[in-house]
Amino acid sequence: MEVLNALEIESIVDVTKLVAAIGVLAFIVSCIAEVLKHVKWLDAVLPTGIVVIILSLVICPVAILGMLAYAGQPITWFMVFASFIAAFIVALVAMDGWERVTELAGKLIKRE
Repeated sequence: MEVLNALEIESIVDVTKLVAAIGVLAFIVSCIAEVLKHVKWLDAVLPTGIVVIILSLVICPVAILGMLAYAGQPITWFMVFASFIAAFIVALVAMDGWERVTELAGKLIKRE
């Protein structure tokens, strides 16, 4: 509870905002990764999964720091640490999330 109080997460509404932020960051990461997949030399050197993880590890801390600066909140070490943990969650959603959505859509939509 102490961590939730430090993050000022006091209700379910705040948790939904957190989930929405992870979803938006995963969407941004997956869009950038899709563009970078078409760069031939990068695709030959690094697998797409590694590119997604690197993008997440860059974008998530920048997003958290930007959000804290915009809100006028102090930047603390555990916020930066939490952003790196969130980066792995964002990478997981960005890598596997779209495949699951297309798989479910393929099962639900009958093709003729």
